[in-house]
Amino acid sequence: MAEFRALGLAPWLAEQARQVGLSRPTPVQAACIPPVLQGECSPAPGPVPGPVLTAAHGPRPCASPAGRDCLGCAKTGSGKTAAFVLPVLQVLSEDPYGIFCLVLTPTRELAYQIAEQFRVLGKPLGLKDCVVVGGLDMVAQALELSRKPHVVIATPGRLADHLRSSNTFSLKKLKFLVLDEADRLLEQGCADFTADLEVILEAVPARRQTLLFSATLTDTLNELKSLAANRPFFWEAVSEVRTVDELDQRYLLVPEAVKDAYLVHLVQTFQDEHEDWSIIIFTKTCKDCQVLNMILRKYNFPSIALHSMMKQRQRFAALAKFKSSIFKILIATDVAARGLDIPTVQVVINHNTPGLPKIYIHRVGRTARAGRKGIAITLVTQYDIHLVHAIEEEIKLKLQEFSVEERFVLDIVTQVNVTRRECEIVSVQT
Repeated sequence: MAEFRALGLAPWLAEQARQVGLSRPTPVQAACIPPVLQGECSPAPGPVPGPVLTAAHGPRPCASPAGRDCLGCAKTGSGKTAAFVLPVLQVLSEDPYGIFCLVLTPTRELAYQIAEQFRVLGKPLGLKDCVVVGGLDMVAQALELSRKPHVVIATPGRLADHLRSSNTFSLKKLKFLVLDEADRLLEQGCADFTADLEVILEAVPARRQTLLFSATLTDTLNELKSLAANRPFFWEAVSEVRTVDELDQRYLLVPEAVKDAYLVHLVQTFQDEHEDWSIIIFTKTCKDCQVLNMILRKYNFPSIALHSMMKQRQRFAALAKFKSSIFKILIATDVAARGLDIPTVQVVINHNTPGLPKIYIHRVGRTARAGRKGIAITLVTQYDIHLVHAIEEEIKLKLQEFSVEERFVLDIVTQVNVTRRECEIVSVQT
């Protein structure tokens, strides 16, 4: 608790952090929390009430300068979420009003996870939060926004839709703008957030604190720095290796035609040896995700799928069942690759070799989190060797080979291939 106090956090917040299991600050928290708090508004003189958020007024003018903008880059599982949640709660408790903080994140699942952190750490405050993501009722969300929650956690597309179509809420008194997984929000590609971010940035005040966090910032660093103009503080974890030491990273060289048989054998091996372990299997497409789930179900494995073609309630339900260990195996596309913190995951299997090294970094970061151990195995075909070399160059580490008894795989190859064809036919019909 004393270590959190030394960063400038109030006693009640340091105690709350201790109660939820944050015993000491991680490097990214120790580095970023003080600059974010630097020069925050001092509490008004006189008796200080308990930290309860009841005020609906606007911000009190600061005698001291506002805290600094912050760009934090650290490995997955290093505590980046708490690095912005804790200082935001501290400043909010001293002068509460809504809407005080906006957090933008690329995926719906991550938005709900961040909201959970705000609720748990902000419990003594009576914090009001609002999650604004696609796939759910816009009218209900608009009603929540009109009630001026203290913190809004949103995906850019849905929030921009609200700003375009509604005038029942305003972001003009915002104190904090947070971009979590900032590089993903700012990159241009198949899921381009540029137009939505322009709408949002028009709606927020120029005078604000901007906090940007990610495990991979390098590609969009210049753009990030232009967003953070208020004496920006930049911190990047000093490390030769871009992934955590506790992660055992392996590759398995397999012919393309028998990849599924190797996957079934791997899953069977881990289930036999470690019945309580949870496994995430990453796939390239929604169709592959669905078919692989059907294949594993045929072999009586406790698996469940998660991909962007599912309805939002199905996605929440799938994630909840995996987190609570009702299902031990989650087969997912890259919607699950960013930020999700599920402590029980011991194994990540890449059914395809990721085309970009940073996707690999985010995927394997779902295990070996917060000091725990984990293993990541990537199935590499004859067409993927160059991709593995690019990954090794980026993470500054050579992947070790994972040994498999091939005779066991050969025993099931024909059966697995027939099962895949059957599942593909069923998936087309449904």
